[in-house]
Amino acid sequence: MIAPRPILTLVAALWTAFAAPMAAGMELRSAPVAVVELFTSQGCSSCPPADALLARLGEREDVVVLAYHVDYWDYIGWEDTFASPAHTELQRAYALSWGKNRVYTPQMVVNGAHGLPGSHEDEVLNLVGQSQLPVAIDLEMTGEGVVTASAGPNAAGGEAIVWLVTYKSGATVDVERGENSGRALSYSHIVTGRQPIGMWSRETGMEINIPCAEALGTENDGAAILIQEKNGDLPGAVIGAAAFEI
Repeated sequence: MIAPRPILTLVAALWTAFAAPMAAGMELRSAPVAVVELFTSQGCSSCPPADALLARLGEREDVVVLAYHVDYWDYIGWEDTFASPAHTELQRAYALSWGKNRVYTPQMVVNGAHGLPGSHEDEVLNLVGQSQLPVAIDLEMTGEGVVTASAGPNAAGGEAIVWLVTYKSGATVDVERGENSGRALSYSHIVTGRQPIGMWSRETGMEINIPCAEALGTENDGAAILIQEKNGDLPGAVIGAAAFEI
């Protein structure tokens, strides 16, 4: 009779079997020049051109893009299938951080510091073209399915939180009601979660190990790592970024 393998050994074997192919297919994107966050809604008739612009920006190697679907347009007839109250709270927090009290869609936020209509393509591209994030995040596969994110110290930054933002690479939605009724709309880099995973210090930098399978789960295709300054209890400027995708 063959003795049963310990449970921990079986778990380790299953993890290795899952993590190894994930690691082999992982794309690491370090040190982009800009982070562009779009606040959008499936119930917003003026949003599709901004969604398309974000998708084009997402094809660039030097830009990290994220689409946050908000829920405050759900009342007009169509509940956004990707919307989250947390996304609306983040957008309102940005507005408060800039001394404003109004939110709208589509809104693009560049590097956590500049908010502008997502339909203003030339302005968005101009801001991105002038961007240079001061803190470089280096990504390295350091184990079976583990990405190590490291960034050195930099006098340019203040107290900053390291965020892990997970996303789906893309989806098409058939909208049945509301302002976009009857349209099949395409979306990219759809944010599914946002959580703090550490701190970055201007004196010591950071080094954080991220188990990719655990971070992405079974439904996500990628994640962004953002170093974002604090403005009191509100979000400040994004000073560093990177991303990994499968």
